[in-house]
Amino acid sequence: MAELYDAVPLSPLRKVIAARMSEAKRTIPHFRLVADMELDALLTSRAHANEGTDVKISVNDCLIKACATTLIAHPRINSQFVDSVEHRYRQADISIVVAVDGGLSTPVIRQADKKTVREIAAEAKDLATRAAAGQLKMAEITGGSFSISNLGGYDVEQFDAIINAPQCAILALGRAKPRPVVGTSRELRVATVLRATLSVDHRVIDGTTGAAFLSSLRQAVENPQAIFA
Repeated sequence: MAELYDAVPLSPLRKVIAARMSEAKRTIPHFRLVADMELDALLTSRAHANEGTDVKISVNDCLIKACATTLIAHPRINSQFVDSVEHRYRQADISIVVAVDGGLSTPVIRQADKKTVREIAAEAKDLATRAAAGQLKMAEITGGSFSISNLGGYDVEQFDAIINAPQCAILALGRAKPRPVVGTSRELRVATVLRATLSVDHRVIDGTTGAAFLSSLRQAVENPQAIFA
């Protein structure tokens, strides 16, 4: 009798991913916070910044920069949990989750808080290109203090991401889309809204800490002058 399925052994990369994700879900008490952020002001600023330049800035680059500056103001989010000790980082080393053949890679943009958004754009493109080609060194994919996973390009509106241990938090970004919004004066308008889900390690981070980070991040995204400074 013919088999009804194909038995496909896991690749070495997939085995590593399977082991790390299983350990993270088994040992880290995740909880999640969700926030909507309006992007219209950021999109306008980004369009102006991209005029007449070869290094194009993506929305994700802007969000990396916004996260980086916000993490410095919220060091408990910008941390690792190692051997029952919390390591709070003094710089934002952001791991960006990149899809590669057969799995995922997590190249790190070091000191993202000290870089311009255009520098982040150039570095992110280089890292993603070399990740796809399998050319990254181990030092380039380890040691991050925070992770960002963006599936907006796949028309995913919202998702939960598994924490990249020993980091204590990861931000999952969905697709930005026009949505009806009720303003402070109760007027109805349409805005481009991004839904962000923050997964945190409850051993280190409490709800109010995560909520404060998301609130500050929303302010940075909706008032993007500092992103393009």
